[in-house]
Amino acid sequence: MSGGIAAYKACELLRRFTESGHDVTVVPTEAALEFIGAPTWAALSGNPVSTQVWANVHEVPHVRIGQTADLVVVAPATANLIAKAAHGLADDLLTNTLLTARCPVVFAPAMHTEMWEHPATVANVATLRERGVLVLEPAEGRLTGVDTGKGRLPDPAEIFAIAADVLARGGTHVQDLAGRQVVVSAGGTREYLDPVRFIGNRSSGLQGYALARAAVARGAEVTLVAANVGLADPAGAKVIKVETTSQLQDAVVAACTTADAVVMAAAPADFRPVAPSESKIKKSEDGSSPDIKLTQNPDILMGLAQDRPNDHIVVVGFAAETGDADGSVMDHALAKLRRKGCDLLVVNDVAGGKVFGSEENEAVVLAQDGSSVSVPRGSKTALAHVIWDRVSESLQA
Repeated sequence: MSGGIAAYKACELLRRFTESGHDVTVVPTEAALEFIGAPTWAALSGNPVSTQVWANVHEVPHVRIGQTADLVVVAPATANLIAKAAHGLADDLLTNTLLTARCPVVFAPAMHTEMWEHPATVANVATLRERGVLVLEPAEGRLTGVDTGKGRLPDPAEIFAIAADVLARGGTHVQDLAGRQVVVSAGGTREYLDPVRFIGNRSSGLQGYALARAAVARGAEVTLVAANVGLADPAGAKVIKVETTSQLQDAVVAACTTADAVVMAAAPADFRPVAPSESKIKKSEDGSSPDIKLTQNPDILMGLAQDRPNDHIVVVGFAAETGDADGSVMDHALAKLRRKGCDLLVVNDVAGGKVFGSEENEAVVLAQDGSSVSVPRGSKTALAHVIWDRVSESLQA
């Protein structure tokens, strides 16, 4: 932890690590201790706080801590600390630890917008990323004082989710999406009947957010287009909020211009009212229902697949299917894959409301070359990594 006002948020991050069973050693800089004292970190971690290269010299802490770590998370990471790390300085215990660590390293920056955007910081962040360090994009919002902009420490729960993902992957933490731009859509769109009512669906956005987190953990620059999702923004992702299918289409197409991959995990409404009422539709006294004409929305996935925003983009779609008299789930999915023209199609059997709102998922990932991967029921993060594995293979090919 380095010396920024966001150090107080690291208390929650620390608690999430310890409560999930991890053994945490807190290594604050001298400046960090000006914000939060060592007793707080010792109480929350259950371990002595390491602050000095010269303390317990017989244990060689400036080497041992980095050598024995499975993961190093720097939160908050100030512009000063990022500069020291990029240039290999080692003038305190934290910077010594960063030089000796051979495990994954995650930086969660927090600073004023001007500092984050300064050419020196931009170059230092690029240097660290080139070395395989995962440097998260800071969040946007209220900063110290009255300032607002990009530079907030991401939500601690989201930093933890990214760090836990990196840690869980262990030796496979190579950032195969580093330098790649990816777009993910999530949630369900709404088509308004009047100012208070809408046509919608049950999509929670959980799978799309898991995809965004997983891509961040693999080093990608992530744009997440979220339709009516009540979840915290994933750490390190740029989030664009939308409501309707038209807004979703505009945001995704614009973001895909230079993207290497797009994963359409959102559930756009298939239909919209031809003429939404400008005032609330009232109940009739005779009990009759209003006559609402619908028109079909554009097929965003098919549009992206057939009119590619660039010549190298990998297009991934989702299909929430149920079997019926005309065919099985896979029959419908294979027909959809051919019709849409996307490179990969992730097929969910949603009979009986399965998948929606659940923390778990199971799916079959189909490819245009006829190959398929069955993903057994498990976390949505696990499915997300299978999808990114296939995307990474396509990008390398």
